[in-house]
Amino acid sequence: METITFTGHSLLRIFALAGAAFFVAMVWTPFFTDWLYKYRLGKNIRTDFGGEATPIFSNLHAKKAGTPTMGGILVWVTTAALTLIFNLERSGTWLPLFVLVLTGIVGAVDDYMNVRRIGPSNGGMSFRYKFLLYSIIAIAGALWFYFKLDWNSIHIPRLGDFIIGFWYVPLFAGVLIFTAFAVNETDGLDGLAGGLLAIAYACYAIICLVAGKPVLAAFCGTIVGALLAFLWFNIYPARFFMGDTGAFALGMTLAVIAFLTNSVVVLPIIGLVFMIEAFSFIIQYVSKKFRKGKKVFLSSPIHHHFEALGWPETKITMRFWVIGAASGVIGLALALFGRGF
Repeated sequence: METITFTGHSLLRIFALAGAAFFVAMVWTPFFTDWLYKYRLGKNIRTDFGGEATPIFSNLHAKKAGTPTMGGILVWVTTAALTLIFNLERSGTWLPLFVLVLTGIVGAVDDYMNVRRIGPSNGGMSFRYKFLLYSIIAIAGALWFYFKLDWNSIHIPRLGDFIIGFWYVPLFAGVLIFTAFAVNETDGLDGLAGGLLAIAYACYAIICLVAGKPVLAAFCGTIVGALLAFLWFNIYPARFFMGDTGAFALGMTLAVIAFLTNSVVVLPIIGLVFMIEAFSFIIQYVSKKFRKGKKVFLSSPIHHHFEALGWPETKITMRFWVIGAASGVIGLALALFGRGF
């Protein structure tokens, strides 16, 4: 059985940074929002995907056209600033902070291209180009873990650590890329991705704490605080959207933290809704590709299917939050009890 090593000081650090992040983000949000509206950085609602019309999605979200995007900047900039000032540690926060900021910048460029109708179909970067950029970041992180940190094993609750050698590199890169795109697919309703991310990061803050990584736990707490401030303005009707700059950055960073705590096995449980959203999109795409356009869902990912059935947006969001909270508790229990806590 492992020993819990956190102290009251560690808890105080987490709550202090979470509170500071919430306060700082709330203070500069009005200025940030004015900037978004001043320069008309409003979201363009797509009317097609891959050249195929998407009438159901377009009709459901036409009223949201012009709502400012890039709201994720609020989260990662606040987190980065507070981490650099109060919580920077080479072994604890350098790598997740690097991934958070770099993917945030790439996402911001993509969001800006979407707003200005630059790129394929006037909708930002192409999927292939985004996939390439995020793959480079993920592979760089994987190589750093494998060669620099000598990580080559994964922990399976109750069974222990299993050495997988160089397979660790493709596993690491694949999980980072998939989690980033899964969170991005989830970011389709007001408050949906933000609330689920806050739950997931809160769970990992606890995992970090009991694993003897208080600095990383405080980093998670900082993100939670910033996300709560973001949610204040993103809850229906949203003042602004998260955008790729937030979804990709926070999704990929969540996966990095899962690897840093050697608890990546429970990530699909803690982030169950993200997984469901991603696979619903994949199932829909494969079905249309190989079944002559036949669809499994009215619209994908799955939250749009429920919208098309007539569910109010707020009901979908809150019910998915409930599922996310329940799966988060289950994943957290498996992570802790699996190590003997």
